[in-house]
Amino acid sequence: MHILSEQERIRREALNEMRNMGIDPYPAAAYDVSHAIKSLLHDFEEGVEVKLSGRLMSRRIMGKASFGELLDSSGRIQAYFNRDELCIGEDKTMYNTVFKKLLDIGDFIGIEGATFTTQTGEPSVMVKSLTVLGKALRPLPVVKKDEDGKVYDAFTDPELRYRMRYVDLVVNEGVKETFIARTRIIQSMREYFNNHGYLEVDTPVLQPIPGGAAARPFVTHHNALDIPLYLRIANELYLKRLIVGGFDGVYEFSRNFRNEGMDRTHNPEFTVMEIYVAYKDYHWMMAFTEQMLEKIALDLHGTTKVPFGDHEINFKAPFRRVTMLDAIKEHTGYDISEMDEPGIREVCRKLEVEVNETMGKGKLIDEIFGEKCEGHFIQPTFITDYPIEMSPLCKRHRDNPELTERFELMVNGTEIANAYTELNDPIDQRERFEEQVRLQERGDDEAMYIDQDFLRALEFGMPPTSGMGIGVDRLVMLLTGKTSIQEVLLFPQMRPEKWETGPDLNSFKALGVPEQWLEHLPAAGFTSKEELLEAKPTAVHQKLNGFRKKNKLDIPALLLEEVQAWYN
Repeated sequence: MHILSEQERIRREALNEMRNMGIDPYPAAAYDVSHAIKSLLHDFEEGVEVKLSGRLMSRRIMGKASFGELLDSSGRIQAYFNRDELCIGEDKTMYNTVFKKLLDIGDFIGIEGATFTTQTGEPSVMVKSLTVLGKALRPLPVVKKDEDGKVYDAFTDPELRYRMRYVDLVVNEGVKETFIARTRIIQSMREYFNNHGYLEVDTPVLQPIPGGAAARPFVTHHNALDIPLYLRIANELYLKRLIVGGFDGVYEFSRNFRNEGMDRTHNPEFTVMEIYVAYKDYHWMMAFTEQMLEKIALDLHGTTKVPFGDHEINFKAPFRRVTMLDAIKEHTGYDISEMDEPGIREVCRKLEVEVNETMGKGKLIDEIFGEKCEGHFIQPTFITDYPIEMSPLCKRHRDNPELTERFELMVNGTEIANAYTELNDPIDQRERFEEQVRLQERGDDEAMYIDQDFLRALEFGMPPTSGMGIGVDRLVMLLTGKTSIQEVLLFPQMRPEKWETGPDLNSFKALGVPEQWLEHLPAAGFTSKEELLEAKPTAVHQKLNGFRKKNKLDIPALLLEEVQAWYN
């Protein structure tokens, strides 16, 4: 049982009073508005009859006339409530009682009236009709600004903001704009792919084999089939099946799940866009990707130059291209291109890169690059030609069989996109999968599983293909200047919330507390039987009757003898 605060009790009393007056605080009928507030303000004219709805976000009550502020999904506008304009005739209840006493900050209301400009030049609405659309039973955090613009009582605790995003969106400026930008970024990408004639598709989230990436999956169980299933870690192998099936280009915005750590750039549930195009290679895909990102930046900001922290990132194509081994040589001084696994392990030791015995050659190289190189690439840079051990789904390099035709796009020290000239040789692919099984046997719990059906699909023939995946969440972070992935996810993963279980009212009842008093004891300050019995009967008697009087409870006053009997 949630213990109600004083404000919550007052709001519930107002709710009941509205109902007693015949006002439904949660009406079912549609409320059709004439304008969005933002568009009304953009082309503001006086004397326009309007019908608006939204939250009441502030009130300044001044006798017969008051000001309020209405917030809808697009913006805020000042509303002027004049008693005699709102209440034509003798009955002033809607102003004197409903508006002044029963409405609270955060309540949803509808207003009708005419636009005008106040003497201070503020665009406003003269309210002639008021409708209650939804009573808020919990108070919103009140964020205040002084005359100098300094903010007080801000709702800034990340734990609360991410857990109660619905509050964060209402009270914190700029939060909603981040998610509008996210939608615009996805729309821009989708438009780019559609204009090239590629098809958007859906692939399974529940998969019998977690394929397409090196990651630890979430596992569940399907009761009817009595089999384990895995939440998708990637959609790559299904999209390639569609290329086998005859599509020239397919893409998907995919919710992926990886049972791994959480930090400022990782959430166990995240969004990736993957696209596969037949008869292309990774050189084509680099040009395709940089042109796409240039378009997105222009669509969102009107410029390719995007500020991020202390940097200005320029998404103007073309981007720089650097091979992975050259990047390692440039930033560590070590040329590992001819080294075997023990040699690379020794380099890790010298560079103080933390590794373990389960890691093969590819993982060791990946650790060196991640620790010593990634952070240097601020401007968009394609890191190309990865060692074959790092890329079990990627085609061998046409000039060097020890490498693969792969690139990752690094921006601001973070991987944004990953792409291959796809491996379409089923015999080579089977050998690569078998090497992944050997890594699993060494203890690598991120190594890939063998997908026999995918191998069968390749044996039917897949044309030369290039594929690219881009982390949508990280891209949104870059383009909106956010440093935490939680800022661009509406509902990031959080630890389970510990809810109040509330006091044991039956324990009070067992003492002899009257039924009508049970729910009021916690609100009066006695949250447990022990807390009640620790106080003196006279103090309890005085406190409870004082609470009854203050809150105008319609229950009999307690006699001292009644309270004393609880202690027996």
